[in-house]
Amino acid sequence: MIPADHLWKNARLASMRADLGGLGIVEDGIIAARDGRILYAGPASDAPALNPVTVTDCQGRWITPGLIDCHTHLVHAGDRAHEFELRLKGATYEEIARAGGGIVSTMRATRAADEAELIRQTIPRLDALLAEGVTTVEVKSGYGLSLVDELKMLRAARALAAARPVSIATTFLGAHAVPPEFADDHDAYIDLVCRKMIPAVAAQGLADSVDGFCEGIGFSLSQVRRVFHAAKTQGLAIKLHAEQLSNLQGAALAASLGALSADHLEHVDEGAVRAMAQANTVAVMLPGAFYFTRDTKLPPIDLFRRHGVVMALATDCNPGTAPLTSLLLAMNMGATLFRLSVEECLLGVTSHAAQALGRLDSVGTLEAGKECDLAIWDIERPAELVYRMGFNPLHARIFRGK
Repeated sequence: MIPADHLWKNARLASMRADLGGLGIVEDGIIAARDGRILYAGPASDAPALNPVTVTDCQGRWITPGLIDCHTHLVHAGDRAHEFELRLKGATYEEIARAGGGIVSTMRATRAADEAELIRQTIPRLDALLAEGVTTVEVKSGYGLSLVDELKMLRAARALAAARPVSIATTFLGAHAVPPEFADDHDAYIDLVCRKMIPAVAAQGLADSVDGFCEGIGFSLSQVRRVFHAAKTQGLAIKLHAEQLSNLQGAALAASLGALSADHLEHVDEGAVRAMAQANTVAVMLPGAFYFTRDTKLPPIDLFRRHGVVMALATDCNPGTAPLTSLLLAMNMGATLFRLSVEECLLGVTSHAAQALGRLDSVGTLEAGKECDLAIWDIERPAELVYRMGFNPLHARIFRGK
């Protein structure tokens, strides 16, 4: 008899295992855990002899891996409701940004808040995600735009994992916008990001990866290339906000340097899609931002499918263009706005999201050896998780086996 801490029986599993095809469905499934990791996940008939300390009868409920939100700007101070009002009156995102709003507006509020205040304001947003079965969240910096304030944001993000039972992946996004003090010399700010910020972030172990905003109102291709080279010198993974508002070939650059993901991608072209497929760079779809900014240029989903690009799905939770704290609603938006299938949406917030974070070896599927992060659902079929709006069928959330 193999000892186990806990056993969940009489369950239907959407394991997300690629070798099982589709959602990796297992009828009459069980999951056993020991020391916070999955010991066995599969058909009850194939299970080894187990001796669990406790047993939960799931009564036919569905179990998926704990959900993963692989692109958020969760840590920030303040909001931008006033900019929302301006957009309702016809102002564009670019017009607001160039007038001193946008990212720089949130920068001012974030700089004014201390670390404890940032955590206090972020916890309710995090709690909303956890209440829907999320167990892993990526959190970006990028609203400090100075060494002191970027480090403060990353420390606050790391502290979330101590405040709540959740795994936090941190991303340094110093190349998010140009702060006012460098308004006349963007390259000097990139010098600061590359020579001071990235080495300091790496030395303090505060980030798992480095991101940038490659856009006309952000940074040029050559500036992003410098940021990426600095990141790789420090042994940090890279990812990129690319082709959201225009096509600057950021996705192709990201793929050429082995980026984990390129995100947004409404304006990406076929050449870059091919490059992403060859590099196994994940395309992260962010329908919340598309919806909130009233965008009309859809990402080329059929191109991603045709070339076999892995697609993930995330909230992009941020104060300016996606104040969204529901990954379930993000899935519905992905289906209704981008025409993603149910399978694509569910893989997009589990195994594909794990791949976008470089964590597929530890989370994202239900299989032996991985962290026992589970979401147990009161549903009759997985499509319900994508179909409903404003309804949360979560029965239980399990983090590290508890």
